[in-house]
Amino acid sequence: MDYIRIETEKSEGRLLNIGELYNTLEQVPDNRQQKGKRYTIGILLMVVILGKLCGENTPYGIAEWAKMRASELQNLFGYHRPVKPSNKTLQRLTGTTVEDSMLQETIRNYLHQTYGGQQSILVTIDGKTLRGTIPKGKTRGVHLLAAYLPEESVVLLQIEVQQKENEIVAAPTLLQELDLKGRVVSGDAMFTQREISVAVLAQGGDYLWFVKDNQQTLHEDVQRFFQEVEHAPGWHIPALPQAVAKETSKQSGRLETRRLTAIPDENNYLDWPGLNTVFKLERQVARPQTGDESSKVVFGITSLPFTPELAQQLLTWTRQHWAIENKLHYRRDVTLREDATRMKHSHQAQVVATLNNFVIALATYLGFSNLASARRFFQARFDALIFSSALGLW
Repeated sequence: MDYIRIETEKSEGRLLNIGELYNTLEQVPDNRQQKGKRYTIGILLMVVILGKLCGENTPYGIAEWAKMRASELQNLFGYHRPVKPSNKTLQRLTGTTVEDSMLQETIRNYLHQTYGGQQSILVTIDGKTLRGTIPKGKTRGVHLLAAYLPEESVVLLQIEVQQKENEIVAAPTLLQELDLKGRVVSGDAMFTQREISVAVLAQGGDYLWFVKDNQQTLHEDVQRFFQEVEHAPGWHIPALPQAVAKETSKQSGRLETRRLTAIPDENNYLDWPGLNTVFKLERQVARPQTGDESSKVVFGITSLPFTPELAQQLLTWTRQHWAIENKLHYRRDVTLREDATRMKHSHQAQVVATLNNFVIALATYLGFSNLASARRFFQARFDALIFSSALGLW
């Protein structure tokens, strides 16, 4: 199967080698007993991944998609029987057949070995509740905390937040499993905690946190760095060193201007582990068609040492930070319909989320910025591939 490939037109030199991916997935440990196996673990995982790439979201939809192509899939995999796993088989696959931790590791290694990368500096952490796991009459379902590379759309690691925990408690557990040397971890104001800051520093990384009223004293102290100094006759207080960066972008009929000011805490005024620099981010949004304008100011801290170039880098990273919401969680919810998929078990939810993460990362590596467009492309290209296979054209 090594020569069976789906080439994309979006990125030069990037292709999906189905045979290579299949061989990799065959190495995932299989928890099933040998008796009664109809399909190998690699075939089942490939059916799910290909079904998702081609537009299906649920086990039922994927099973029906495979049934309609059973003979072609048999030829594709060189298998001894038509490939048409049932809905129940696919549910058991995500429920008990594979361990999520092993699947995550296999997928992460495959992406790195095949497409490179996973070397970008910024790592964003954030959590997501899978609403399809919330039992009737309850308010809480499976909640997963992920460490994400926004520049590459790759989830480095994802863990479950236990029922009696929250993201603040789970974050150190997640971080201690990562190699953070040379990397910067960003998080929203929830993660602005001393223990989490220490956990990042202990792993050799730096942190970038937003500061709000959940840390009221810290929030007020950071704001003082940016207040105008009061002058009195005979007294002169030198201005603090600072670096400023500014950028303007236009999208969807709105003009957004972002201005970031960074100031070093040279005298260790702030009592916070490893803190070196504070920043203020001002955002102004104008809609020329309606005349509406809005503005917002947020503050933050980082362990990164102050340099004149730091403001521009922080401006870039504070914008990339939100990709975990826009490019990961939104795509899983809206495009892959994750929250609309009912799942009874925690383990099943974790495996489904891992496979969805993989589909998003794979589409990104293959050059697609729009996941829905990528799925339409793969549906058309895959049907053409198996049609050619049926006619003996390859």
